[in-house]
Amino acid sequence: MLEGLEKLWTAVQDNVMFLLACLLVFVGIFVAAVLLERLWLKPEKQSPARRAAYVGIFAAIAAVLMYLEFPLPFAPAFYEIDFSEVPVLICSFSLGPVAGVVCEFVKVVLKLLLKGTTTAFVGDLANFVVGCSFILPASVVYFAKKTKMGAIVGMGVGTAVMTVFGSLFNAVYLIPAFSVLFGSPLEEIVAMGTAVNGAIVDVTTLVLFAVVPFNLLKGVVVSVITFFLYKHIERLLRMR
Repeated sequence: MLEGLEKLWTAVQDNVMFLLACLLVFVGIFVAAVLLERLWLKPEKQSPARRAAYVGIFAAIAAVLMYLEFPLPFAPAFYEIDFSEVPVLICSFSLGPVAGVVCEFVKVVLKLLLKGTTTAFVGDLANFVVGCSFILPASVVYFAKKTKMGAIVGMGVGTAVMTVFGSLFNAVYLIPAFSVLFGSPLEEIVAMGTAVNGAIVDVTTLVLFAVVPFNLLKGVVVSVITFFLYKHIERLLRMR
C-alpha cells in the first residue's frame, strides 16, 4: 500500500516537474522571439485583432495537418512526419517570429484538445520546441532580408538548426523524459529503433540514425512546400 502511494507520488512529482519545464521552455522561447522582433527586426505593425485572427487560422490548419502523420522506414513508430509546420512557417514569414511562436503553441494546444496525447506530453513538447527551433531562425533570417533568396537561406538555416538542436534535445532530455514519464526503460525504446535499423544499439545511435535524418527530411519537405505556397498566400492576406 505504502509502496504504491510512494510510486504514485513520485509519478505526480515527475509530471508536475515536466509541465513546469514545458512552461519555462515556452516562456523562454516567447521572450527570445519578442526581443528579436522588437530590437532588431521591427516588422510592420498590424492591428492586434487581425494578427490574432490570422494566427488562429494558421494554427487551426496546422492542428488539422497534425492528424496526417506518416511513418518513416528508418525510424521507430513514435517518430512520424507531418506537415503542420508549413502553415506555422507561413504565419512566421507573414507576421513575424512572435506570431510564429504563438501559432506553434496554439497548434499544439488545439491538437491536445482534439486528439489528446499518446506520449505523456513528451511528444507534444518536442513538437513545440523543435518546431520553434525551425521557424524562429528561418523567420529571423527572412525578416532581416525579405527576398526570395532570404527565404531560401532562412529555411536552410532553420533546417540546420532544427536538425542539430532537435537531435541534441532528444538525446539529452526528451528520450530520457519519455522513458520516465511513460514508464518504458531506455532499452525498450532503443529496441524499437533496432527493429527497423540494426545499427541502432543505444540512445546515441538512435539519435544519429533516426532523429537526425527525421529532422533533416522534415525541414527540407516543409521548406519546399512553403517556398511554393508562401507568396500566393501572402498576396491573399494583403488583399484582405
